[in-house]
This record gives sequence, C-alpha cells and structure tokens, in this order.
Amino acid sequence: MKLKKIGLLLAASILAITTVAGCSGNKNASEGPADTSQNQTSGGENIVDIEVWGTNIGYKPVEKGSKLYELYKEKLGVGVINPYVEWNGGTNYLNQLNLKIAANEMPDLFIPHQGIENSLAKTGAIADLTELLPKYAPNVWKAFPQDMWNVVKANDPTGQGKIYYIPGMVDYGRYAGMIRQDWLDKLGLPMPKTQDEYVQVLKAFRDKDPNGNGQKDEIPTGGREQARWMDHLFAMYGVAMFEGYPDWDIYDGQLTYSAVTPNMKAALEFLAELYKEGLIDKESLLNTKDKWDGKIQSDKVGNYFHWIEHGNLILENLYKNTGVKAEFSVLPVPQVEGYKGFYTWKRFAPPQWVVKNNKDQEKLMATLKLLNNMYDKKNWKDLFLGVEGMHYTMKDGKAVKLPDDKSSQENMILNTSSSVATLDFTTELFESTASKDNKWAIDQVTRNMKEAQQYAKIIAGDGMPASVYDGYPDINNRTLYVEYATKIILGQYPISKFDEFVDKWNQYGGEEVTNRAREWYSKVNK
Repeated sequence: MKLKKIGLLLAASILAITTVAGCSGNKNASEGPADTSQNQTSGGENIVDIEVWGTNIGYKPVEKGSKLYELYKEKLGVGVINPYVEWNGGTNYLNQLNLKIAANEMPDLFIPHQGIENSLAKTGAIADLTELLPKYAPNVWKAFPQDMWNVVKANDPTGQGKIYYIPGMVDYGRYAGMIRQDWLDKLGLPMPKTQDEYVQVLKAFRDKDPNGNGQKDEIPTGGREQARWMDHLFAMYGVAMFEGYPDWDIYDGQLTYSAVTPNMKAALEFLAELYKEGLIDKESLLNTKDKWDGKIQSDKVGNYFHWIEHGNLILENLYKNTGVKAEFSVLPVPQVEGYKGFYTWKRFAPPQWVVKNNKDQEKLMATLKLLNNMYDKKNWKDLFLGVEGMHYTMKDGKAVKLPDDKSSQENMILNTSSSVATLDFTTELFESTASKDNKWAIDQVTRNMKEAQQYAKIIAGDGMPASVYDGYPDINNRTLYVEYATKIILGQYPISKFDEFVDKWNQYGGEEVTNRAREWYSKVNK
C-alpha cells in the first residue's frame, strides 16, 4: 500500500510556532496542574480549560487570561493552558511529562515523544480515538486520507487496529543542507556538485576569510551533540537520516536500519577525514542547539543542515547580530561515485497529538472540540498569525509577522497548518505575511523550499511505529550508534571498529528489531 502525505512540525520557522513556550521567570511545569476552572463567554457559554503540552524553544507560556489564551478561547471555544516546559531536544520534555504522568496529572492533550504513546495506549491512559474522531472531531478525520489512518491503525500497539494518535502530514521535503551563497560568490566559487568540489569549498571557507573580518574564525560546516543535524554529510552516501537519527530504507533489496549499512560506514569515514582536516566545527559533538544556532547567526558558519522553513529566523537574527544580510542557497546533494544521495523526506512525522483518556467527560469533549476547531481550515490563518501586536502587526491593511522575540511572544502551540502542510499553502502563508523589512529573508526561504524538492526522497521506513523497539530501549535511543559514531568521527576509533558496532547492534537487539520492522513493512505494503 502506498502511504500518503504526513508528518511534520512545520516551522520553528517564520512563525516561531508549533514549537514552544517559556522564558525565565515563567511558571514551571512542576508547579502543579493548571487551573481548569470554567469561564463563561459574554453569551453565557461555558468555556472549559484544558492543559496542552508541546515543544518548547523558549517562548512564554500560555496562561489563563493571557492574550494568546483569549485568542484561542475566541477562535476555538476552549481555554488553552500551555505551561512552560523546556523542550531541549525532547529530553527535558519527556522527563517532565513522565513526572506528570506518575503524579496522575497527565495533560489533556499533548505531543508524545519517543514512543511513549505505545505504553500509554496499552495501559488505557490515552483515549481510543477510533470512534471519537469521526463523531466529535470530523475536521480531524477528514484532514488525512484513509490510507494514512490505515497505517495509524496498523501501528496500534494493542494489536486491535485502533487509533490512538493524530498523525502529522506534509507533502513536501522540508530539510536540506544550506550553504552561504554570498560566501561562494565572494570567493568566486561555483556551487559544488560533487564531493570533491564540496571539500574544496569547505577548505576555501576555512582559509580565505569569506566573512571578511580578518580573522580565521570561519566554521566550514558542523552540527550538534550526539552526531545530529549533520544529515547533509550522510545524505551524499544515501544514508536515511532524519534530524540526525539514522532511519530505515531499502538497502540490498531489504528494509534495513541505515546505521548498520556499508553506506553509513563510508559516511563516517568521510566525516572523520573532515574533522581531522578542521573542516567540521571542532565542537560539533558538544554543540547544543542554542550554541550551534549562535555560531550560524554570528556570521561564522558556511554550511549547516536544518528545516528550510527555519531559515528566515537564522537570516533575521544573523542580520540583527552582525548587520550582514546573508544569502543561503540549498546545497545540492554532492555526488559520490557508487552512491545515490538524497535528503530524507518523511511524510509521517512522529505522532502529533494524543488525548488523555479523561474520566471527566466534559474535559474530554472540550479536548475533542478543540481538535475539531483547530483542524477547521477557516481557523488556520488565525492560528498561524497569533496575537496582533505580539506575533503580527497590520501594515497597509496586511497582516505582517513580527520578528521572533522569545521575551515577549507567547508560545503558539496550536498551528494546524504546520501539521497538515502543503508546499503551496505554506509558501502562501510565508509570502502573505512578509513585511518590507523581512521580505528579503522570506524570499530566500520560499525559493529554497521549492529548490529542495528535487533532492528529497521518501524513505521506506516512513510511518514505522516506535513499538518495533519495544524491549530494546538502547536500540531506540541510538546509544550504541552514538558511541561508535562519535568516536569514529573524532578519530578515537579507526573505521574498522564499525564492523564491531554492527555485530554488537545485532547482538543487543538489532536483529529482532529488524525482523519486526520488516514484518511491519510487509503488512503496510500488501
């Protein structure tokens, strides 16, 4: 069966949305459950408050009576409380979520992480949505094609073919390597098309002072801790990699975990050479998100990998920090003889939402009402724009997004256009809300979004449930992979140690996980 469309969390991008909450001094998730008392509208309708958790990259929380709370109440008919829970790559979020669950204070609606929805479904902690969605949230039900719901049912950890989560959906590739076009132009270099050309560009970025400050402070390329967000360096070897996580694709005719393939071995050998030559940031394996973003936004990094939609924030912050109006282009996947490269496209993202199996029927119905109104297309642009004066302003009769400001902007936790996105709709949103001040950045972003499609490939493991890792948490958490990959890149292990990693991976559960993955693949592709 051919899967259709999928997941994504569109944009920590122009919008500063679908991601977050919180800044210093705001209420912490550990301060107890939100006030869920009811309000009344002027028309007398009861407004039920529900607690919603999602990703967080530093914005203010949505608190009872706040401006974004009032917008959600007006547009969606439900009060939304979104406490500050730092995302931090998902680690802190998951820890805090587990604490809330253990304290019997599970949020009413939340984004699950790392397969937690499987254990919650098995224990009955989250709602069976199979009958609830068509009846009480028909807009959600209609938002996804039937074959997507069939995959969600096939992923039911209870084996009963039930729906326990709402998927995300995106019908375009949203990731690519981004390279400083203005640096290439200044140095008189063409866009690299082969690996050899790419290496020569990195050397020029390292040695020829493209940022023009007279210092040898340029970082040709790099990434973040746990060998993540360097997908462009693996992509040229045909390694299925998603945000730095090895993934599943067809190798030698069979569904296989990319981390244990000869493609990965070749890629790690290449990365080790780059590291040795000083062509990768020496702190790549230590960089937090903030630290790596800070380097990019200080006019020091020539090439990075991320969401293309995130580009306007990078550009605007770089300009604010340095006065430089940088230009980034999509890096074509460099050609390597013997390999077919690509940037990974996953139409299915990790599950987007799960609903608490609430014994309080009023709260359960309010949660379903929220979902139904969230997925009503007439609300999408309002949810994208946010609060006037906080997230956008009106100029010449046009709504224009304001610059990203975590100190003043509440977390736009509900942005349906990001979770059921199309290229045309997303592009229209960016272009229709651009201001005269940031149009230069938005134009780059929309151009690059279109350009990247020719390098995107949907991988065979798209939509695979986390349940294939049940009983093997170290395989799921990539523990062994991270250990060997980082030591090989740093030169602490010779590349010959890769074969030892593969043997251990299979021995420690990889063989069983592979059997489960291939069984799943056969089931959904009948």
